[in-house]
Amino acid sequence: MLMLHFSSAAQDPVPKPVPVPPAEAPAHEQHGAEKATPRWQRYGTPILVLLLALAVLFTVTHNWNSWEGGRVEQVTDDAYVRGDVTPLSTKVAGIVRSVDVSDYQQVHKGDLLVELEDNDYQAQVAQAKAGVEAARAAIENNRRQRLLQDASIQKALAGVDEAKAQIAAAQAGKDAVEANLVRARSERKRQEGLYQTHSTTQEKLEQAVAAEESLTGQYASSDAELTEARTALRSSELAAEAERRKKSVLESEELQLAADLRAKEAGLIGAQVNLGYTKILAPGDGSVGERQVRPGQLVSAGTQVISFVDRTRWVLANYKETQLTNVRVGDAAEIRVDQYPGQVIHGKIIEVAPASGSQFALLPPDNATGNFTKVVQRIPVKIALDDTDLTKKLRPGLSVTATVRTKR
Repeated sequence: MLMLHFSSAAQDPVPKPVPVPPAEAPAHEQHGAEKATPRWQRYGTPILVLLLALAVLFTVTHNWNSWEGGRVEQVTDDAYVRGDVTPLSTKVAGIVRSVDVSDYQQVHKGDLLVELEDNDYQAQVAQAKAGVEAARAAIENNRRQRLLQDASIQKALAGVDEAKAQIAAAQAGKDAVEANLVRARSERKRQEGLYQTHSTTQEKLEQAVAAEESLTGQYASSDAELTEARTALRSSELAAEAERRKKSVLESEELQLAADLRAKEAGLIGAQVNLGYTKILAPGDGSVGERQVRPGQLVSAGTQVISFVDRTRWVLANYKETQLTNVRVGDAAEIRVDQYPGQVIHGKIIEVAPASGSQFALLPPDNATGNFTKVVQRIPVKIALDDTDLTKKLRPGLSVTATVRTKR
């Protein structure tokens, strides 16, 4: 058995040496090596990186607005071409007679765009003219009546003068008769005294008595004539006063007729204005939009018939409030239109809106209640464009990119 053992051992190959792993250091030696590394090297580097990140974040957060607002060039693509787009509507009701333009046609100031049937309004103008003529005729009639009334007043005043003359004549006649009557009475008394003494005859006494009675009758007649003359004077004075009052009435009627004439003239002007409203003209040079009415269509007052687009163009750029730190009216601007890439239009700021765009909304925001999230507001800036061939090609609503060069 021993021989077989050595024989098999001699036949086996020589075994390869097996590497022996290094002996592990004792636990107390490893703990000592960890203690040899400084603590600040293990925690200092991460802390330093974190502090630097916080510093960068703090700087960016607190100075971002000043950095953004301090740029020499302020750029925004929230900008659009603007122009005056005016909806043209009817002022009066009627039937459309003709539409004299086509869709999107170029027009000039005063060109006829839409015309309504004007027969009714022509009749209203004619009626108003007739009313004016009637009012003027009434004023002329009143003027002639006042002239006639002046003549009547003069006639009445002449009657007054005549009555005064008659009174003077009657008074003079009465005075003369009264003087003769006094003498006749004295003569009668003297004749009666003489007759009693038989110094005169019966005939002379009868003559004296007859003379007194005749003068007494004349005196009564003169007094009646004087009373009649005074009555005629009173009547003439009353007639003159009545004529004056009639003239006052005519003068007041003149004021009323003059006011009526002004009212009729105003009505004529109104009718003529309404007649003019039957023709809708282009308010300026520009172009029109799509036609909204057709011939024969019945339209009411306020019906939109077509839109008018004026030739004047500008850009409305909505800048963030943080971009307007150094932006001022008069700053130069460059406009790049998306429709015409690579081309630049120059202009300048002419207006900055007095409030943010949200304040002009139908329902302005109110952050007085509830949760609040701060949102950067945008301020509209109006930029006038230089008059170039490219500017004339622009259409309202086109998107542009606006660059403002501040004078910081």
